[in-house]
Amino acid sequence: MEDSKAVGPAIQLPVLDISDPNDTAVGKAMMDAATKYGFLYVNSKGSDFTAQDVEKAFGLSKDFFMSPVEEKSTCRIQSNNRGWSGMHVETLDPEHQRTGDFKEGFNFGEFENGRAQQPLPPSLAPHETEIGHFADLCNKTCSRILKLLALGLGIPDDFFTTRHDPNKGSTGSILRYLYYPSILSPTTSTYKHEIDVRAGAHSDYGSITLLFQRPGQPGLEILTPEEIWAPVPVQPIQTVQGKNEDDTFVFPPILVNIGDLLSYWTDGLLKSTVHRVVFPLSEQRSPNPRDRYSIVFFCHPLNDTELVPVPSGVVAAYRKQCEQNGVHDEKVGFGGGAGQLEPGKRALTAREHLESRLAATYGFRKE
Repeated sequence: MEDSKAVGPAIQLPVLDISDPNDTAVGKAMMDAATKYGFLYVNSKGSDFTAQDVEKAFGLSKDFFMSPVEEKSTCRIQSNNRGWSGMHVETLDPEHQRTGDFKEGFNFGEFENGRAQQPLPPSLAPHETEIGHFADLCNKTCSRILKLLALGLGIPDDFFTTRHDPNKGSTGSILRYLYYPSILSPTTSTYKHEIDVRAGAHSDYGSITLLFQRPGQPGLEILTPEEIWAPVPVQPIQTVQGKNEDDTFVFPPILVNIGDLLSYWTDGLLKSTVHRVVFPLSEQRSPNPRDRYSIVFFCHPLNDTELVPVPSGVVAAYRKQCEQNGVHDEKVGFGGGAGQLEPGKRALTAREHLESRLAATYGFRKE
């Protein structure tokens, strides 16, 4: 079944410098973006990554996906959400998809003392320490963003970070390698124009998501408040790819989006925006279409974190305004948001939320 929503022009999102996580002005700008589109860019110079970190991670990703299926199959995705998912294994939008997503992925759970807590395939096992280091950098960058969002909400600046600290216990955070074959790949031979997508429409399950992309490999679209699909540029026009003062290359800014949990925590004030990945027309018309690679970090709270109301006057005012206008965002779900819990009913935990979303994505979880 085809999603009949129109596709509009590319969307322009702000590019923020998060080098100072105590900057209230940046926190306010982040809130503005998070409440309007739920998406924003983080300037690569202000993050915790070097270009070498990112290049190495993409190299490892490509090596893995180009390895024999027999090797990848030794680490098939399990009920703990770790491992390799092959072509069409995921169906993120079953209502509108006739077949599963045209992509492969590999999920890494948490690392402990630099060691993976899962089997790794031959192409990745020798690089366990490097992969764990990249995941650690992701956590650090997420902490900067979560602190800035707390500043923007006017709540204690450690409200979110203490609830996402992997040193305090297990979280549902996942580092993910993704591979989308080109339109000419044998694995996409069944693709049908205007019907099939690389990744179905969905919102992310956690708190925030970091997305690393490659220049010249577009495909991401977000659903705007006007219900129009808007392409998201890999390299926004506000930035120019070049070199740092130390002659190292600047990688494209990191794309950040709000997930379901932050939307739930704030009663829908922060937007967990629906998005998808498509085969762009430019690729379909190109005589030499390219594969698409991306790296994603899904930041989740500690498993036992109770999703209690955020003690924010900004959220309280938003909730009151919605009540007065008779507005209820069904996408917030799970009881209407943390501020709408029924008397005597305990708060949902982060782990319960994640398990409910994964059950809808992987068929084996239903069995």
